[in-house]
Amino acid sequence: MARTLTDRPITCNWGILTAILLAVSLQIFLFSSSSPGVLQIPPPSSVLPAPSNGRLQEVIKLGEGLLKQPEDVAVDRTGVVYTATRDGWIKRLLRNGTWESWRQIESTSLLGLTITTDGAVVVCDAEQGLLEVSEEGVRVLVSHVDGAQIRFADDVVGSSDGTLYFSVASAKHSYGDWPRDMVEDKPHGQLLTYDPSSNVASVLLEDLGFANGVALSANEDYVVVCETWKYRCLKYWVKGDVKGQTEILIDNLPGAPDNVKLAPDGSFWIALLEIVPNRLRFVCGSRAFKYLIRGIPKLGHWVVGAYNRAMVVNVGSDGKIIRGFDDPTGKVMAFVTSALEFEGHLYLGSLHTDFVGKLPL
Repeated sequence: MARTLTDRPITCNWGILTAILLAVSLQIFLFSSSSPGVLQIPPPSSVLPAPSNGRLQEVIKLGEGLLKQPEDVAVDRTGVVYTATRDGWIKRLLRNGTWESWRQIESTSLLGLTITTDGAVVVCDAEQGLLEVSEEGVRVLVSHVDGAQIRFADDVVGSSDGTLYFSVASAKHSYGDWPRDMVEDKPHGQLLTYDPSSNVASVLLEDLGFANGVALSANEDYVVVCETWKYRCLKYWVKGDVKGQTEILIDNLPGAPDNVKLAPDGSFWIALLEIVPNRLRFVCGSRAFKYLIRGIPKLGHWVVGAYNRAMVVNVGSDGKIIRGFDDPTGKVMAFVTSALEFEGHLYLGSLHTDFVGKLPL
């Protein structure tokens, strides 16, 4: 029986589809640099320490429309609020309530920032390293460590003696390739220190599960570093008899920790990301799906629900959750990445807003 005209395109299309799938498979299995295995994901707590309260829907929107995805917030000794935006600006809120576009950096990957004791702003450029920003201009403080280029500088905090502590989310994967880090069987995050007197950076901790926020304790005797993929925050001692030792500050958090900030009372504010636990566990336990994300990193966004919710928790120095605030639907605040307490208010950074949130406490 003769083939009809409608049969031929179908056969041809299947051939093209097979060729495409083969090409994608070769790209994934032969040319991807990840080494997927089975990464152990701890079970997060399922709930906040109290029922959802929607408090983050009550924020005052500072600089609405002027700030593109302000990931982090810092305050100097005069009360001026600083933030770094996705379009490369360091912007600041002056005491008179006006916003100033202070310094522009040729970058789309500015993340955590801090104010040094001499009043300079130090900001993490995920791709360039640590940058110091002052009235005189911008200069690179650290771009390499142990001879290797910093691939994903994330957050930074400064001590009273000028020492900087900062995180590298992944020593293997860059800012735009974070999903590939998620499917690695071996974590690549680092905690580092920078000594301004010697101009030398060194590694304090390695093998962290996506090292994110960093904060110093009230006495500056330990550094808190957040491990996003592991739903926990660690304490690394930098002073005293236990100097160089590490312990868990808090684990099994009700979300994946992003930035952490010291509060005036010595506790910590931690911004939590909504990463869908079942999806993350499926991805990290499925070799086939991990290989797929290796070749198509954008598929990694499937496990993140941060655009639909926001959550922050206040954790004591003893590791116990004191209180928590959320926006359960992401109606006002979503993807909150930092929470800074200042003068009775909580200032909130986010990768999904065009404003900094200000919440009365």
